[in-house]
Amino acid sequence: MNASRRTFLKRSALATAAAGMGFTSLKAVDNPLAIGGGKAGLVRWNRIGVSTYSFWQFNGPKENCPIEKCIDHAAAMGFDGIEFLLMQMQSEETGYLQRLKRRAFYAGLDIMGFSTHQGFVYPEKEKREAEVTKTIRQIELAYQLGIPTMRLNTGRWNTIKSFDDLMANKGIEPILEGHTLDEGFKWVIDAIGQCLPTAEKCGVVLGLENHWGLGRTAEGVLRIVNALNSPWLQVTADTGNFLENQYEQLEMLAPKTCLIQAKTYFGGGKWYTLDIDYHRVAEIFGKTAYNGYISIEFEGNEDPLTAIPKSLGLVKEAFNRQEQ
Repeated sequence: MNASRRTFLKRSALATAAAGMGFTSLKAVDNPLAIGGGKAGLVRWNRIGVSTYSFWQFNGPKENCPIEKCIDHAAAMGFDGIEFLLMQMQSEETGYLQRLKRRAFYAGLDIMGFSTHQGFVYPEKEKREAEVTKTIRQIELAYQLGIPTMRLNTGRWNTIKSFDDLMANKGIEPILEGHTLDEGFKWVIDAIGQCLPTAEKCGVVLGLENHWGLGRTAEGVLRIVNALNSPWLQVTADTGNFLENQYEQLEMLAPKTCLIQAKTYFGGGKWYTLDIDYHRVAEIFGKTAYNGYISIEFEGNEDPLTAIPKSLGLVKEAFNRQEQ
């Protein structure tokens, strides 16, 4: 068989395999996070995961909703992956972590995200340093679990103590007396900068989420991400955390997004209910050739065991209809 015939058959086989796996044709992309990392790559349907938070939502003791059970439910519902909420885990011991990893593997699920909590908006240097130490430990946990991306928070001023009151005020709170917004951003940028060497060493992309505090707006998130300008700090885009101009703000985050968290509110939201047009969301991220995971965060009052499958259907239908 001559070389040209072998090349033709190889290309034909690859094209057939790509079509069978849901890939579309090659096209140029500008998003550096797209498959291939360059100007062209295979574009495919987005895989969909679910956060363990969706099953728990901080309702009752976490022992009532173990991550092992969430893994089993997610697999039975047909998800591709699962995102772990650190606060829901029973332990940080190596044996426990490896048992979770093994369970997810046998269930056929990627452990595709890690939602953690930290805050760097503190005037006291020692408090910020403690949060840096905690965040570095969380990155190392993600590495042990084989998780490729970890959600970060900026933290907030805490001038409104109650989270319920903060939500009633649309996430807006006064700046701490005696300090400025610029100071707050400097604290956060410096602190996250200290975490980036560990993220690079462990191969864990940090995704700064639009999650209240200094990350309440797309401008705030991007001010931090752009200041550090590192491939190891990108964006976790939460569709439910913009309470005004949501689509315009998601469009701003899209080019830097490494994970989409898709909120749903069946049965009415715990704090509020947003009418999210997921076809429009899919179109926004399709323009940047986003090929990564979508992680469902169900935050409604319906039984998660009925609402989460509906959430999967809603998101899958919207993203699988976008033109690639």
